[in-house]
Amino acid sequence: MSSHRKPAAVGLGCLIALVTTACSEQGEAARAAPSLPAATGTSPPASSSPPAESGTAYAPYVSATEAAGTDFAGSPTTYNLAFVLADGDDCTPRWDGTHAIGDPAVKSRIARLEKNGGQVRVSFGGASGKELAAACESATELAAAYGKALDAAGATRADFDVEGDELADSASVALRSKAIALLQKERTDLEVSFTLPVMPSGLGKDSLALLGSADDNGVRIATVNLMTMNYGTSYDGDMGGYALTAAKAAHTQLKKVFGTSDAAAWQGMALTSMIGVNDVDGETFTLADAAEVRAFAEEKGVGWVSMWSAARDRQCANGSKSGQPATDCSGVTQSSGAFGEAFAG
Repeated sequence: MSSHRKPAAVGLGCLIALVTTACSEQGEAARAAPSLPAATGTSPPASSSPPAESGTAYAPYVSATEAAGTDFAGSPTTYNLAFVLADGDDCTPRWDGTHAIGDPAVKSRIARLEKNGGQVRVSFGGASGKELAAACESATELAAAYGKALDAAGATRADFDVEGDELADSASVALRSKAIALLQKERTDLEVSFTLPVMPSGLGKDSLALLGSADDNGVRIATVNLMTMNYGTSYDGDMGGYALTAAKAAHTQLKKVFGTSDAAAWQGMALTSMIGVNDVDGETFTLADAAEVRAFAEEKGVGWVSMWSAARDRQCANGSKSGQPATDCSGVTQSSGAFGEAFAG
């Protein structure tokens, strides 16, 4: 997923080349089940507990720098603040790679989000720009950069959205794992999620290798967030059905990777859909799909559901964008905030 400021043509989700590769990777066996002291799916911190009436929280992706009228639709439990990136080749965290991490406007935005009842999770990475792990030279330096962003947001939740070339870059994957482990030693309450591309057949070998690297370095993973979107042009059917199929396949993989129970693997999973017209021809995620994903998530006890993005949760001015994705509207007929309401249940 990419930040608001990027044009739609850049791509809002997994790169097509990546998902095509991932599709061919699924037949490879997952790595041997390691021992994970606080494995994926362990009980989430009390502060991130969803409403009592449901075990599944709603946590949309929102811009860190630009407010949208649909940010609060569905009364989110948590907001995934997108994205923190490197300042070019410099190991300096910036919102969208351009705004100072202490930008007063961003601080004000976060305060407003929290005033409306939600917590903030800082998301690092995305499909565009340079992730800090590719810019920083040491785990200590990288951990400090991540920490600065978390402190600026007053957050105890960190999301690492890894996709594109950086997902296959073993050096930055290893550096990131070491840095997150250092950060969790300093911040024992830090809740970590990894946002990764997925196919209906499950997670690819690079995603499984990333989770293995995190585990090998002692990272406590609270959630694996699946980007149920942009599968490739051969997947032009039921997007809700594909999301459920992908979740089931990944559930089997996560049980093996982390050696957890059925229930724990579901609880340690999140599902993120790209609402409306996706940036792969033929893929359109509808309101009915959102309701289907929500019902499935509640049935299985999935930790949280999300969408890319709150700013897109409204009808385009002309009703659609001729089948092309936009950064500020869904491209389907809807009332403003309808996807948020559907995902919130």
